[in-house]
Amino acid sequence: MDISFKTDTLRITDEILALIAEIDEFKGAWRAIGRIAPERLSSLRRVATIESIGSSTRIEGARLSDREVEALLRNIEIKAFETRDEQEVAGYAEAMDTVFQNAEAIALTENHIKQLHRDLLQFSDKDERHRGEYKPLSNNVEAFGPDGENLGVIFETAAPFDTPRLMGELVTWAAAELERGKRHRLLTIAIFIVVFLAIHPFQDGNGRLSRILTTLLLLRAGYVYVPYGSLESIIEQSKEGYYLALRQTQGEIWSETPDWHPWVTYFLGALKQQKDRLAKKIERERLILGDLPELSQKILEMAREHGRLTVADAVKLTGANRNTIKDHLKTLTQKGFLERHGAGRGTWYGIA
Repeated sequence: MDISFKTDTLRITDEILALIAEIDEFKGAWRAIGRIAPERLSSLRRVATIESIGSSTRIEGARLSDREVEALLRNIEIKAFETRDEQEVAGYAEAMDTVFQNAEAIALTENHIKQLHRDLLQFSDKDERHRGEYKPLSNNVEAFGPDGENLGVIFETAAPFDTPRLMGELVTWAAAELERGKRHRLLTIAIFIVVFLAIHPFQDGNGRLSRILTTLLLLRAGYVYVPYGSLESIIEQSKEGYYLALRQTQGEIWSETPDWHPWVTYFLGALKQQKDRLAKKIERERLILGDLPELSQKILEMAREHGRLTVADAVKLTGANRNTIKDHLKTLTQKGFLERHGAGRGTWYGIA
């Protein structure tokens, strides 16, 4: 096959082997680890979904907070969104839901990638002409200063003329690699994503789509815990490292000796952080079920559902005595389940 990038230069270091082993250990243990009450598991997934949608769209410049994302998703059936940010959030939510519900049926093909791109941009008015189609114009990655001034091109993506050929090669290569399984699937997924972003095949939405595709490929590879922990939030919180790793690998990606190591180690490190956070949340859920009084469990569930909770809210929703509620909130805060915000009458509590 006339592939335009070389993968045999990937160095399998001890660090890479250790990261893969740790991630796969969690993958294998998930069947037992994830045995918590269904409503708790459902709550984890709901929170992770909100975090993923918020983070992935903010990475690309949207400004909606997780609370605003959650409010928007409650009314998503309206399908009338006033701002570009709302359109992007709604599209990301729809594409994620498609992947979560149908991952096993969505093989890695160009047609499926284009369909997911259409889903992602379905509410974006300005993207109507090019959604689901490869880019007609150049879309090099540019840097902008704090005042919005253009600092120039930091990475040249594939030319529109070359994009169909390169995408055809990339998808054919990745599908075959994943089917054969000779290379570890996490390494194949990592390479696929960094080359996809180097090509930047669509006029807009490439970053968001790359994270949707990451979730799809991980689910198809058996990492079924992915919907319960937000990988996107990990990337948002390490954005500088994310872009640095991309630039370091993409700079030589079409050469005879590309250096895959910066991106692969970042990618695997992000997956490790994702599973570490999820493991802590699961352990916390078990502690809740085993040690906390029923009223404390109700308070935590309300904090998850509403995003924030005041003493007055808790009194109204539970019917418990105000001083009793205060005692439970204090204990939950001391044990690290809740975080206290504000002071005086403005005090409220959120999930830690």
